[in-house]
Amino acid sequence: MTIDVVDVPEESRFEARGQDGELMGVAFYDVIGTTVAFTHTEVDEKYEGQGVAGQLVRAALDSVRAQGNRRVAPLCPYVKAWIARHPDYQDLVGPS
Repeated sequence: MTIDVVDVPEESRFEARGQDGELMGVAFYDVIGTTVAFTHTEVDEKYEGQGVAGQLVRAALDSVRAQGNRRVAPLCPYVKAWIARHPDYQDLVGPS
């Protein structure tokens, strides 16, 4: 399944969209200084269990990493669990 993930800063969220542009899921965040606090992730029920949330979180974290000077606060339980399962992203997590 092809998913495009885009940052929509005016709404403080990353959006996962299908090839047809349909919104499949979102990851909400707040920016506090140089920290991006991920607060909630949700996927439309018709796309649950298809890997949408994982692709959304990976792309969002890759975007944060590309900015170079940002850290992540995984307040969302899904984002926190995803990072715990992917050690190569744990360096993004800022100190508590």
